[in-house]
Amino acid sequence: MFDTAIQQITEEFTSTFSVVPAPVAFARLLAASALAALIGLEREMLDKPAGLKTHILVAVAACLFVVLGREIAALDFGADAQRNDPLRMIEAVTAGVAFLAAGLIFTAGDRVRNVTTGASLWLAGAIGLGCGAGQMPLAAMATAIVLTVLFALRHLERWMTRH
Repeated sequence: MFDTAIQQITEEFTSTFSVVPAPVAFARLLAASALAALIGLEREMLDKPAGLKTHILVAVAACLFVVLGREIAALDFGADAQRNDPLRMIEAVTAGVAFLAAGLIFTAGDRVRNVTTGASLWLAGAIGLGCGAGQMPLAAMATAIVLTVLFALRHLERWMTRH
């Protein structure tokens, strides 16, 4: 019984079926990150509230939602199963998480606070969809990118403000 559970879990992380192969998905996530970074860097240089991290988080989340939509649409629900509309599911998660994230964003004086937190919550919703769709490698790649954004780019932002 325990061996069967371990085998099932192992298969879940090593499955090779994918509409969008992992290297292609990773390239798309990196492209979304790089393009959003250009916008975020420009915003950061102008000292806007939503800067480098926020733009990258939103782009990675949006990319992940699209890739996941393709993956979920390709799932075989069986002849008797109700076919779920992946776009409606993604829309519901996106709207729900956006509602929660918006609640975190507030203005203090002339500054907007917690925009990055709101974007990271939105992205966490996408990662959750990825895991739910059996796309743990995709969700892990997005998580690695986000952790890099949140931790490593904090130092870049601090360096930019000092120089």
